[in-house]
Amino acid sequence: MSTDSPKSAAQDTPSRGPQRILVAWRPDAPRTDSIEFAAWLARTADVQIRVVTTFLRPWPTTSLQKLGGKYRTWQEKQQRACHKAVTRALERAQIDQKHWDKHVSVFVEGPSQHALLTQAAEDFDAHLVILGSRAAAPKGRFLANSTADALLHSSPKALGLAPRSVKLAKNGVKRVNFAYLGTEDTDRDPSLDYAAQMAQAWGTPLRILSFSPSDIADVSLAGHFNLAKELTHDWREHSLAMLDRARDWIASRYPDLELESEVGTGPGWAGAVDALKWKKGDLLCLGSHPLGPIERVSVGSTATDFLPHVRMPVIIYQVPRKSAPT
Repeated sequence: MSTDSPKSAAQDTPSRGPQRILVAWRPDAPRTDSIEFAAWLARTADVQIRVVTTFLRPWPTTSLQKLGGKYRTWQEKQQRACHKAVTRALERAQIDQKHWDKHVSVFVEGPSQHALLTQAAEDFDAHLVILGSRAAAPKGRFLANSTADALLHSSPKALGLAPRSVKLAKNGVKRVNFAYLGTEDTDRDPSLDYAAQMAQAWGTPLRILSFSPSDIADVSLAGHFNLAKELTHDWREHSLAMLDRARDWIASRYPDLELESEVGTGPGWAGAVDALKWKKGDLLCLGSHPLGPIERVSVGSTATDFLPHVRMPVIIYQVPRKSAPT
């Protein structure tokens, strides 16, 4: 089968609905940002939502076995309490019940929150797992906690990152944005194709972005030759050429899709991001590749610097691993 066919690029195709969304949320959380993100998507597309509440178990398994029926009674009580809190939160977010999964609230417990969320996503066969930000994040920004950081480096599922108290367009996503963060040649990228599929399925434009931040080169490398300025110029020129190729590729696959492309240039990542115009209806997509932890999104480096400056919901798409040749 040709890899240039739009239907073969990704296993979890946005146009094949409903999309199963797993929302990580706790009733004792100070905010409902992850649920609001899910509600925003529910106003955009056909989705099926399940909310998972995790409880970190501080005691050993042997102790649980001794408790027997008492422990099962405690679990059932927690499940009922979570179900009540979840349904109330979904109603307040104005998510129509047609988007609720049959098992809309799931309570799971164990020694590792990362492992619990990963298993819950597998059990639900989720297309997307939505995570909320740390409470300490500035308004409108996302800061990963330890669990989110672990999932960013290992999750096989697409991850949705919900900024704290972000303002969203009332009628759902109005534009899908796809961002290249580095200078590597990434045309024909399955994650870009995934973003294009979302835009086409939802009837929105697709804006393909690259960023050329200045003042991030090591001063000691710049010297009196002004190397930093030269490198920034080359980075921008490479980004423009890369965007042209990416745009041509997507236009050939989705001829009816409205396309835009821009390069954000400014002092540091904050200046580069703020140099572009953003709307309340913007969704940002990034790609994650299996050869290393978030290889091209580079959570250990580039994306760690980039994500704190983003003021809109983000989806990080995990490109499926290629099967080994036989």
